[in-house]
Amino acid sequence: MLSTKSSKKPQTYFPLENEKNLDPLLERIGDAKYVLLGEASHGTHEYYTWRAQISKRLIKEKGFSFIAVEGDWPDCYKINSWVKEFQQSPETISAVLQNFKRWPTWMWGNWEIAAFATWLRNYNTKKASENKVGFYGLDVYSLWDSMSTIVEYLEKEDPQTAKLAKDAIYCFEPYKATDSYSSVFSSGKEDCRDEVLRLLQEVRVKKHNYDHVKEAGLNAEINALVMANAETYYKAMAIFGSHSWNVRDRHMVETLNTITNYHGDDTKVIVWAHNTHIGDASATDMAEDGLINIGQLIRNQNPKKDVVLVGFGTYSGSVIAGSRWGAPMQKMKVPEAKPNSFEYQLHQIDPNDKLLIFDKNTELKESFSKTIGQRAIGVVYNPDREYGNYVPSQISERYDAFVYLDKTSALNPLKIDSDKNKSPDVYPFGI
Repeated sequence: MLSTKSSKKPQTYFPLENEKNLDPLLERIGDAKYVLLGEASHGTHEYYTWRAQISKRLIKEKGFSFIAVEGDWPDCYKINSWVKEFQQSPETISAVLQNFKRWPTWMWGNWEIAAFATWLRNYNTKKASENKVGFYGLDVYSLWDSMSTIVEYLEKEDPQTAKLAKDAIYCFEPYKATDSYSSVFSSGKEDCRDEVLRLLQEVRVKKHNYDHVKEAGLNAEINALVMANAETYYKAMAIFGSHSWNVRDRHMVETLNTITNYHGDDTKVIVWAHNTHIGDASATDMAEDGLINIGQLIRNQNPKKDVVLVGFGTYSGSVIAGSRWGAPMQKMKVPEAKPNSFEYQLHQIDPNDKLLIFDKNTELKESFSKTIGQRAIGVVYNPDREYGNYVPSQISERYDAFVYLDKTSALNPLKIDSDKNKSPDVYPFGI
């Protein structure tokens, strides 16, 4: 471990007080095409605001094309439509964010996202249509919404393919009222995969015919992809195995690649997701259980120079979370990090916000290449069971850089009535 006695900070502990302090990170990113920005919870104000500051600079200074987040495609696409000023978008961002009714509503329905989306819309106003920066969701949970969206669109634009969509919906329809995917697949019911794969194949063949409406082909393709992969995901969840995690993260990467291909060869991508999805799983104990994640897959699919993974963490503070799945959101205390954890050691070295860049200093990289616990708070959280919330990690292998925020505060949610009927009946791993 680096000495805490020296008054001279290691070269790569950069102070983090304002936007200008991000210069070393922008230098490290260089010409990378993929920048993945994490968070150690889904309810911390500073994670959202610092990710926004980094993203603004990447967009303005390095020409990044879109942001893809750990959120549902249909709801996030409404943000995308608003920031690009598509026709029939609501007048205000608050009206757009009211669409996020699926628990946890606070994750994207918050003032921090409202502020960033407003900035992005203002930025896009000065850009040509093809250069406007997008905002998309990657997750697999929006099965019913994706079904509804694609049928409504295809009935107007492509009645023949709409029939395939209706056939797929018919397969799932008996289970819509309760969202009881587990009972569907554990009972041995014949799966719906053939129907949704036929739909996905047909939409992919015809997607360019839909683009007389901006991004309509992309929207149709991703909704069909959600339908196909959601069937696989919930079937895996029914047996309560780790396979469902891998299905979900592979879906998010497949969605990301689909969006990237749509935007062309020069596309540069920002991803916002939890550290457990962003930080390379092969450098954690997740690998022992056969788990993979977005960061690992993107690293494996691209040259090393094209991918930068940035983790986030805190020593103490407060957070928005629920005591169980579907519970009312609460402002909870985040206790001081447990002794000898990664966050604890950074606090002991220097209890100030800081930026770490691991490949700029051999001592730093080697020091954090050994396994150490790193805190991970999910949408479900119990501060009294804090010691179970640490992922054994080789930090300098898991990330290329790390944003450490010594004391953080809770996110600022909008008031949105959650729709419990839209919540999956099982939520894996609490993240």
